[in-house]
Amino acid sequence: MLKNGSVAALKAPGVGCRDLQAQLRLFYFICTLLMCPENALLIYLQACFAGIYRGLALPLRSFMIPLERQQKTLTLLNEHGGILSINELVKLLGVSHMTVRRDLQVLEQKKLISPVFGGVRLAEKQVSEPSRSAKEVMAAAEKSRIGQAAASLVSDGSCVYLDAGTTTQALAHHLIGKRDLTVVSNDFAIMQYLEEHSVFTLIHTGGQVLRENRSAVGLLAAQIFTLLSIDVAFLSASSWDLNAITTPDLSKVAVKQAAVKASRRRVLVSDASKYATAAAFVAVPIEQLHCIITDKKLPQHAVEVLQGRTDLELVLV
Repeated sequence: MLKNGSVAALKAPGVGCRDLQAQLRLFYFICTLLMCPENALLIYLQACFAGIYRGLALPLRSFMIPLERQQKTLTLLNEHGGILSINELVKLLGVSHMTVRRDLQVLEQKKLISPVFGGVRLAEKQVSEPSRSAKEVMAAAEKSRIGQAAASLVSDGSCVYLDAGTTTQALAHHLIGKRDLTVVSNDFAIMQYLEEHSVFTLIHTGGQVLRENRSAVGLLAAQIFTLLSIDVAFLSASSWDLNAITTPDLSKVAVKQAAVKASRRRVLVSDASKYATAAAFVAVPIEQLHCIITDKKLPQHAVEVLQGRTDLELVLV
């Protein structure tokens, strides 16, 4: 019987109402497909819009094209405070985990979202960096493990560059015990520590001084790299994603790019909290790196993408 535009289902013994509705929906769609395969979807949608088969209809959201679904994803994120888990998106969109992950990858490439552990959030733009003292207490354990892993890449007698930052400062602590190193850095705190605790050859870049970060930047700092041949450059980042290391400070770009050009091997050392944030200026494209050392909190989607690259090594500590 028809009631309110729906098929009134007879409830079979031992069969739940939802199970029976699901079976009827599938039965109707298969019948439509067999009778008129060329126009099956059109007939089905017309039936849905007409309201005749409202009780049988599959959710119309299942038929959204990718662009519509991605726009819906952004709408849902806005409606739910800017962050949702993968499972929540699967439920809200009525599609598979695989479909959601494909859509999220597209949105991330467009820099519209950022992955977080177990889900995604609307992308944020970094407009400034925390102070040096604030950075020193953030993710300290992770930075120490990253520094230890990075130090294992340094051979005795090599020339290394330590980019300014608290993660590279942790790396400097793990270099003690190496022999005959030449260490280049634009970081005053790193130079001070190594001056007091090592006999390495130390070269500071000089340049414009950023007091709040205890570092030197700008074209003057970058110029020294034209005279250097660096074995390994360890680059820091306050923000990075699958595309690039970015920075809100244009004066830092020249130094990072000069270090990349002067080095045979480039390694990003950064904890996972810096991932999936973006700033205005691209400092180093990811394809210019040979290795990324970060911690195990890096979102699974990012791990899969980076591990899938043949030109890049990912180290999780």
